[in-house]
Amino acid sequence: MELTFLGTASMIPTAKRNHTALFLQHNGAGVLFDCGEGTQRQFRKAKIKPTKINIICISHWHGDHVLGLPGLLDTLDNLSEGTEIKVFGPKGIKKQFEFMSKAFPSHREMKITVTEVGEGVFYDAKEFSLEAYELDHTIRAMGFRFVEKDRRRIDMKKAKKAGLKEGPLLGKIQRGEDVTVDKKKVKAKDITDLVVGKKFGYIADTLDNKNNLKIAKGCDVLVSESSFASDLEDQARLYKHMTAKQAATIAKKSGVGKLFLIHLSSRYPNPKIVLEDATQVFSSSIVPKDLDSISF
Repeated sequence: MELTFLGTASMIPTAKRNHTALFLQHNGAGVLFDCGEGTQRQFRKAKIKPTKINIICISHWHGDHVLGLPGLLDTLDNLSEGTEIKVFGPKGIKKQFEFMSKAFPSHREMKITVTEVGEGVFYDAKEFSLEAYELDHTIRAMGFRFVEKDRRRIDMKKAKKAGLKEGPLLGKIQRGEDVTVDKKKVKAKDITDLVVGKKFGYIADTLDNKNNLKIAKGCDVLVSESSFASDLEDQARLYKHMTAKQAATIAKKSGVGKLFLIHLSSRYPNPKIVLEDATQVFSSSIVPKDLDSISF
């Protein structure tokens, strides 16, 4: 999996931080989480073809998370032929999408499906699933999980010893199915190792709440909003946002591998105070820069 931080700012972008957008790539699947103003230009800067997008997950309909959608969709329509884009978001997104389309009329011919999601798994593919959980913000908002499915890795030495060769039987073994070779049963568990799938979580704008723990649970990588440092916790609560320390506490409780702090207020041109606020609780905390990319 490869994650690119296209935008890490909050409501007011800065010269170095664009509005919120994250792009996750996994074996041909491209999932865009939020699409703030200027996102398609960030794709160009990151040297990623926007046509790699096939799923867009919108956390909520605030401008700093969606104002890049009209332009991006028009560009995709011009660059793609026969491509379908699936858009997912909280209840109400269908109507908001219709309003957007009326406000920015287009000759768009690309197929776009817009789906309102509830809590739990809302998209189940061969190699991964997507989950959503409701957040506590000033409007309806969702956080997301990307869960790679566990898979079997074949030990080829053991497979050859059992009489297995390249072909459909190996495919069955990789799916965890037992097979018969020369009238002898070969158990998948005896010649394979279980590779546990990676997990990614995205906590968008929200107060601290129990669903944050569901999103973060066991994630190899967690990206969380951290609009303020702890000295401004009262202000964070007023606007229904979290502090870096609160995000770090969630990561620590949830067994997270690495925590990436985004949605930083423009009051922090130097993110040192935000990072220190988090690392006091969770040492594996990082403040990424726009266009940073990680593989996991």
